[in-house]
Amino acid sequence: MLISCVLAVLSSGAALIFLYRHAESIGLVDHPSGRKRHIGDVPLIGGLGAFFGVVVGVCFAGPTPSFVSAVLGTAAVLVLVGALDDRFNLSVRTRLTVQALAVLTVVYCTGVYIHTLGHMFGYEFELGGLGMPLTLIAVIGLLNAFNMMDGIDGLAGMLALVSIGAINIFQGFSQWHSVILLLWLAAALLPDLAANLGLAKHKVFLGDAGSMVLGYFLAWTLIQLSQQPHPHLSTVDVLWCVALPVLDTLAVMVRRMREGKSPFKPDRGHIHHIMMDAGFGPHTTLVALVGLAIGLVFMGTLTRRLAAGSNLMAFTALTIIYIAIVGRIRRAQVARKSRGTMPATASPHRSLHVAGVSMRPHAGEPSMRWKRHRIR
Repeated sequence: MLISCVLAVLSSGAALIFLYRHAESIGLVDHPSGRKRHIGDVPLIGGLGAFFGVVVGVCFAGPTPSFVSAVLGTAAVLVLVGALDDRFNLSVRTRLTVQALAVLTVVYCTGVYIHTLGHMFGYEFELGGLGMPLTLIAVIGLLNAFNMMDGIDGLAGMLALVSIGAINIFQGFSQWHSVILLLWLAAALLPDLAANLGLAKHKVFLGDAGSMVLGYFLAWTLIQLSQQPHPHLSTVDVLWCVALPVLDTLAVMVRRMREGKSPFKPDRGHIHHIMMDAGFGPHTTLVALVGLAIGLVFMGTLTRRLAAGSNLMAFTALTIIYIAIVGRIRRAQVARKSRGTMPATASPHRSLHVAGVSMRPHAGEPSMRWKRHRIR
């Protein structure tokens, strides 16, 4: 297992080096826009490299369970669709259709789906015919939740690592073999995180190909662990393992529907955008949100001691509070922006370094005018 994880790291890093040289020729480059406020053109290859690392780890480990093979095979389709979306900006309908077909394929090949919500309030909540639709909503919802959280450097990858650690805490580290796919994923993510956070020479982004796979692997692993005959995770434990992406996605979708917008239409209303608009820097925002995610996992470990069903009520109450607070802050920011009193998201005199280029304002000139020079 250790050797396969090392191979996943090395092969993922090698794939990033290769893809970086060809990213522009194949069109996998992210350009700044009104909603995307990064500086410079950045390759969208982190997810492709991470997935290649997972595949190498799986191949080295030898024969794998049919469940892992089904998830990995359908994930390859999602990676391809994610790369095409990064390149051509596919429609929401196309992406959702492919995602639904991937989920149904796994169910057909493995028989794994959400058939029960577990024992709560003295009853066993069997879902019957509702199990399949709920499985579709759960998997598609979580993979898109991680896609939506991929808004600042390192956030989606770090939240995935927090979730993987949470699963091991909830079920016990001795059961690591049941999350072997996630361990390969964690290893393969390391080169991308290093490049994304500026620890490597060149910067890359995860891209839709990567962010969707994070949620897809986590969703299926959590479903399998919570639906097996003697589960180590309850259905509510699953929610706490991915609490922050779930809470933020619900808050954003509720807000968009209240505003009469499509819940799938992107905007700058996620928690990381709200913090950035409040004046926090990207690194401060990243540390704060990762800390919040860890705090939510700790809260989940405490609610496990409550009576069956009470932990679900605790998560529901937290969801309502989160939606109310974040929605109120967002409305206040929009009101201040309309009055022209929003704080700057970054100091105009701070140098920004991206992909070997330093951007800084001319002395005495407005902060929106930038001078480009080489770093020696």
